[in-house]
Amino acid sequence: MATLSARAGQALRWGTLTLLARIGLQLVAQVLLARLLGPESYGVYALGLALLTFAGFLAGNGFAYGLLLRPHIDDDDIRLAFTWQVSAGLACAAAMVVGAPALAAFFRAPDLAPTLQWMAIACLCSACAGTALALMQRAIDQRRQGLLQLAAYALGYLGVGLPLALAGWQAQALAAACATQAVATLGLALWLRPHPLRPLWRGRGRAQTLDTGGRVFITNLVNWLAANLDRLIIGRYLQAHAVGLYALAWNLAQVPVTLLVGAAQPALLAAGTQLRGRGARTGTPTTEGASTALPPLNPQALRRLAGAWEMAMASAATLLPGAALCLALLAPDLVILLYGPAWQDSGALLAVMLLCLPAWTAWALATPVLWHAGRSHLEAGLQLPLLALALPLWIVTALFGERVFGGSLLPVALLSALLLHARAWRTVRAALACLGRPAARLAPATGRGLLLAGACALALQAGRELSQALAPLLLPAAWVDAPAAFAALRLFGGGAAALAAGGGLLAWRPTLLGPQALALLRRTRVAEGRS
Repeated sequence: MATLSARAGQALRWGTLTLLARIGLQLVAQVLLARLLGPESYGVYALGLALLTFAGFLAGNGFAYGLLLRPHIDDDDIRLAFTWQVSAGLACAAAMVVGAPALAAFFRAPDLAPTLQWMAIACLCSACAGTALALMQRAIDQRRQGLLQLAAYALGYLGVGLPLALAGWQAQALAAACATQAVATLGLALWLRPHPLRPLWRGRGRAQTLDTGGRVFITNLVNWLAANLDRLIIGRYLQAHAVGLYALAWNLAQVPVTLLVGAAQPALLAAGTQLRGRGARTGTPTTEGASTALPPLNPQALRRLAGAWEMAMASAATLLPGAALCLALLAPDLVILLYGPAWQDSGALLAVMLLCLPAWTAWALATPVLWHAGRSHLEAGLQLPLLALALPLWIVTALFGERVFGGSLLPVALLSALLLHARAWRTVRAALACLGRPAARLAPATGRGLLLAGACALALQAGRELSQALAPLLLPAAWVDAPAAFAALRLFGGGAAALAAGGGLLAWRPTLLGPQALALLRRTRVAEGRS
């Protein structure tokens, strides 16, 4: 039987592979659809997607999430979670359909009403699929789950969204694609991981299911506010065109975030659950469902989880600052090359958001520690004061952006970036306290990361300048005045110089990676050799 670390490692590899494929697919679909539809239609879709995410939290995703955290489950637990989740999904889908005209009037975007009514289908199907997906995640089955998500996205956005966009459906093309993806996800999830569907309203674990669902809902609500409130304020006080520019930068910045976090965070959550299921609990054993709160891991199990977490965090602190800084410097050229001149105002916004890559990763990797240490309430509690402070500032920057900042959305993006770094810092400090580690524990890795970032950034800037100076010699005469050609040349020159500088430094002094990152690389090679 495979060990926990081997299973987690295999899940991480499969999760990374399927995420890479899905991110590549999403990038192709987003570029094609954004070029076809333009900022205004994309902005309407972004508003609808933000509201759909909120409806998804109301639809009871936390009920299925409880199946992932509990050490032992049976068919009654699965039926109970599924029943409550589907019921909440039905209620939220109906509310989206009925409330769509009022929300469209509030955001002064008439096309938002039919968009939300399409997305009500996605809300219901996502709620119905949540239980099967949670069971796959609980089994650390990242391979089938990743392939499922890849197939559903391809069917929705390339099979349905792209043809409808070409037919002139505007924002509804994206909404129909979202609904198709959710329907496909539901069908594939129930096929790959069938489970009992008979309703069950009461059971032994009812109190724990509802308690976990409530905790997850509150946490997700706070996270949703932190991630979407800036876009909703832009939509309310500015226009859909501005939301489109902002949302495109956000979505593109989420590509590396999803790659890094989407595989590692579920693996950490599932690994902690496996430790809990092997008897790693404190206190007197109780009957399943008698307690509404999950007990924390015992000190020995928490130390095992802490070792893997600290290795991941130190590796991220070493490698991500350089990647984030280089990507931010390349962001304006990347937007022009991929999306065209109509989207060039998104370049500066994307640069700011890419600089947040280390903060996103640190925050996302710290949250599993809080849940397994019995401090899940801190995830929401630490962020609420920051949100209360940021809300009036967001409104002021949106209201006066046209007059004071010349219509630029950059102040809103900078404020959001500052909020994210503050959230990440507070959450990581809380996780370190739960593990009994001092806050300075990650300082050496951070210092190495900043050193590598500075060297790579200097090389990148030199490569960009050299590429631009040589452009008349390297580009055909017909391309000399083409913005996309210049952008591609600067991207290639700068990126190649940064990779050469970073690779050369690490080849010369591998110890610059630090002991944790080197240990992680060694374990990955050993696991690949065994697989």
